[in-house]
Order: sequence, then C-alpha cells, then structure tokens
Amino acid sequence: MKFVSYNIQYGIGQDGRFDPDRIAASLSGADVIALQEVTRGFSRNGHADLVAVFSAAFPDYSCAFGPGCDVLVDHQMVDGRRIERRFQFGNMVLSRFPIRATRNLLLPRMRTYDRLNLQRSALEAVIEVPGEGQGEALRVYSVHLDHISPDERIAQIAFLKERAFRYLEEGGALTGINEFDLPDPPLPADFVIMGDFNMEPESAEYLTMAGRKDAYYGRVARTGFAIDAEARIGRPADGYSWISEDGARRMHLDYCFLSGGLAPRLKAAWVDLSALGSDHFPVWIELA
Repeated sequence: MKFVSYNIQYGIGQDGRFDPDRIAASLSGADVIALQEVTRGFSRNGHADLVAVFSAAFPDYSCAFGPGCDVLVDHQMVDGRRIERRFQFGNMVLSRFPIRATRNLLLPRMRTYDRLNLQRSALEAVIEVPGEGQGEALRVYSVHLDHISPDERIAQIAFLKERAFRYLEEGGALTGINEFDLPDPPLPADFVIMGDFNMEPESAEYLTMAGRKDAYYGRVARTGFAIDAEARIGRPADGYSWISEDGARRMHLDYCFLSGGLAPRLKAAWVDLSALGSDHFPVWIELA
C-alpha cells in the first residue's frame, strides 16, 4: 500500500499558478491520500471548492473532509433563497478503500494579536484495507499544525497523541451504533499520522512526537511515541519538504508517522521533489 501526504497550499504552486490538476497527477498511484490546506470559498484561488475538485479527480475513491475553521464570506438572495459563501480551511483524506468512520479533531490553540492563527485540525479516518482472508482496518490522520508557535505545536501534538494512543479506550467516532441498525465500525490499533507538522527534525516538537534518541541505541520504537517513517528508512541530511517563495530557504516540515505495529511493514519512504503544485512537496511511504 502506498500513502502520500501533501500540503497543497490551496492549489497554488511555486510558480504562483492555481492548477489542481497537476496536484492530482502528482498523487497518481497512491492508495491513501492525505491533503492539507484544502479550501472552499477562498479568494486567492477564485473561491474554488477544492473538496469537490479532488473528489472529482479521484472518482472511485472514498473521500472525507474536515474543516478546522468555517466563516461567512458573503451572502445574497437568489430567487427568494439566501445563498451563503463560506471560507473553509481544513484537511482531506481520499482512499482507494472504504472509509468506515471519521472524526474531525480540533487541536488546541491560543489567540494571537498580530499574526494569523487559524483553528488547526486533524482528520481521522478509519479505512478498511485488504488483508489475508478477511479485511482489516487501520487509522489514517491528515494533520496540519500551527505555523508560528512551537509551544502551540507541542500542545497540539500532546492532544493528537492522546487521541491516537487512547483510541481503543475512547472508541473512536462512536460505539454501540447497532442501536441505529448499523454495524459497528472497526477499532484498529495501528495508525498512520501524516501531514504538515511545521516542525523540523529533532526540534522540541519533534521529540514530543517521536521521543528522544538514546546515546547507544538511538531512537527505539516504543508505545506512546510514533515512528518517523522517513527517518527509519534513512532521511538525507539535506532533505526538505518545503521551499520558500524565493527559493532561498528549505525546511523539512512534512512527515508520515507510524504506530509501532506498522514498523515491520515499512518498505519505503521518500519526498517527491519533482512536484511543483505547492510550496510543499508530497511525502510518500509504502507498507508491505
């Protein structure tokens, strides 16, 4: 199975061109796709409905969208009916396999006074994937953390980890749905957390997510911490996943993290630096 995470910067590439088709092309071959900075009603891309755009680009995939924020842009009366245009900013998951349940997790945030600070979120999707004999399931999270405050990112990671590691105890989106004449969705222990974390490797936020290295054993997979897939494979020392508008600054901000149970299945991890549809680059992993 191939997974990819891509912060699409509302469809606008490094050349300033809005072109969601080239973004979709760069995601070809993925079984599960996690997108960030998916917008509706945004003036910078002509108020495009990117949820509809990418759903149409992958017509045979299950799709889920979770907005972190939703605010009114304008409204008008048309034939006696109020029509609203709203700005939505959030995350999306598309899957070749059925999405059985979702939760939109609103992450902790604090008000700012002189810099933009949106409500950030993580979209959780329980995906039914093919296994030996009967099907199995896993959880996928499309995540976008705060971009200006390490302290806020640390709080958001702590909240996210609590949801991920206490998932079985909490029961996910719902349990006991048989009262509504529907079958209970699966409660898988394993997960893939993908997205734009706005943190660099070995930063304080990164250590909150992945744990510290031991001087002798390095970073050992253990419960309570997630595994950085690319680091486990071997991230290049000069690796990056984001580039500034002028090309002068490059940072590694995007990750795919795994639960410990998936670590033995990790086959490959890489960043596609050929994709030009955003200021970020797609981060891929492959699981056996």
